Amino acid sequence: MQYRVLLYYKYVTIDDPESFKEEHLAYCKELGLIGRILVAREGINGTVSGTIEQTQKYMDDMKNDSRFADTVFKIETSETHAFKKMKVRVRPELVHLSLEDDVNPNETTGKHLSPKEWLVAMEQEDVVILDARNTYEYDLGHFKNAIRPDVETFRELPQWVRENFSQFKDKKVLTYCTGGIRCEKFSGFLLKEGFKDVSQLEGGIISYGHDEEAKGKLWDGKCYVFDERISVPVNRSGEETVVGRCYHCGNPEERYVKCGNPECNAHLLMCEDCEKEHKRSCSKECLEHPWNRYIKEQERESSPN
Repeated sequence: MQYRVLLYYKYVTIDDPESFKEEHLAYCKELGLIGRILVAREGINGTVSGTIEQTQKYMDDMKNDSRFADTVFKIETSETHAFKKMKVRVRPELVHLSLEDDVNPNETTGKHLSPKEWLVAMEQEDVVILDARNTYEYDLGHFKNAIRPDVETFRELPQWVRENFSQFKDKKVLTYCTGGIRCEKFSGFLLKEGFKDVSQLEGGIISYGHDEEAKGKLWDGKCYVFDERISVPVNRSGEETVVGRCYHCGNPEERYVKCGNPECNAHLLMCEDCEKEHKRSCSKECLEHPWNRYIKEQERESSPN
């Protein structure tokens, strides 16, 4: 059976997020979708998977709601569901930048560049490309010459910018993320910080990879996604390269695992040999942790029924 994965967001006022959550969860379950949807007063952000018929019905129904009529859905094909359950959660914000004065993307945001415009802009001389994602996302794949912020969460990005990026306020700044939602706020933050010329990749990396003209050019590696697939290809121009490196041996690797220590849970690129040797751990302390999941899994597999 053929499945599709929908990735979307919409900044729009939802007056009663709790009621919307309950109704939307029931609707998604009745439809047969599986995925994760975040709801806030400022809008909706979701990734869901289902059959072609189910996902088409979902998009049609969403667009029949005046609040979401112009929502852009990024559509990817998949051989299986991309999630295990259907979850709809209420959050104070769709994405959290930890700002005292939060950014409303409907009022302040960077210029949107189509994939074709983005490709042209990247090849200009006086530009700085800034990745708006976390380190483990960048390490799996990124645009050529993009700057890697040393952050593990989105909320750390403003402080990192203030301490490490302020010298580029007079440059043309290009910023990007997976599906576009983080950049809507982040580009607005950059403008408020005094950056003169800020542009964002419309639709994010996912849309760029599917664009028939851009074909994912100037992207190295794969794109980290927050579902069961873990990663998806981007560069479809025949220039695909592997940029990820195994955490332990340093060999080319695109396989992600979480550290065996559940109290650590660090995202690690790790080959199968090193996973076995280091018990899926990032350090000696995590390897020797009494709750190490890799060790527990091996014990269960080797014990008699």
